[in-house]
Amino acid sequence: MGVPDYQTVMLPLLKLAADEHEHRFRDAVEKLADEFQLTPEERSELLPSGQQPLFTNRVGWANTYLKQAGLLEAPRRGFFRITQRRRDLLKGQPARIDIDLLERFAKFVEFRGKRRPRDETAQLEATEPSSETPEDALSSAYGSLRADLESQLLQAVARASPAFFEQLVVDLLVEMGYGGSRQDAGRAIGRSGDGGIDGIINEDRLGLDVIYIQAKRWESVVGRPEIQKFAGALQGHRARKGVFITTSAFTREALDYARMIESRIILIDGDRLAKLMVDHGIGVSTVGTYEVKRLDSDYFSEE
Repeated sequence: MGVPDYQTVMLPLLKLAADEHEHRFRDAVEKLADEFQLTPEERSELLPSGQQPLFTNRVGWANTYLKQAGLLEAPRRGFFRITQRRRDLLKGQPARIDIDLLERFAKFVEFRGKRRPRDETAQLEATEPSSETPEDALSSAYGSLRADLESQLLQAVARASPAFFEQLVVDLLVEMGYGGSRQDAGRAIGRSGDGGIDGIINEDRLGLDVIYIQAKRWESVVGRPEIQKFAGALQGHRARKGVFITTSAFTREALDYARMIESRIILIDGDRLAKLMVDHGIGVSTVGTYEVKRLDSDYFSEE
């Protein structure tokens, strides 16, 4: 069934607290994961930021919203328990607890109003899926912006000259930590130019090993024959490692062949190239930075 959204978690979380005892949040996450029968992969799935498990994050938001509605309370750090208001709500045996139900409580309505300017509330409510946490919505928006940027990058690379593309590859590899100095890496490209090899670059700053490069600014897919030619060129130079970069894609036969041979050849297609360019700041500039912060409970601890 996949990782449930935070609203689906609300009712099970409240039922967990129905015994009126204090519950540790970490224990609740594990119990709810068992209740939802999450697989090990689903339990370990991380947010796009990589900072927290996705399910833990959604339980956390369910806990936060229920507290803001006055249904749960935090007797001490890392724990929660039921309130009298929650007991009264449970008597009605609701089939589901979600944002619509929580809007019945004035305290929660006030909390929602404080989250954003009043004049923007109606517009955001109409466009923000109710099943998304704020972090989900932020990740979704970032994903859309990034996908559009990657598409623009590939279009720009496709319009560039072959020489510019080879230089772009050098810039990228240097930013990724290869090639030693920028000047050394620049001399490496184009030095060979024979036998299916476009350039050679150091794997590390000391030059203990080298990587042979093939860079193809193509529109058509790259098939197995091109990879075989590159692999043969590597053997001719007694080389063990190579990177084949293209602006298009590789056929299944090409991918299978690269995995099968003894030489280590990394295939980078257009999609992966665009992602690496964004990750390492090649051909892009930063127009804004947003930091997502959370409450530092340790700061407020008086123990």
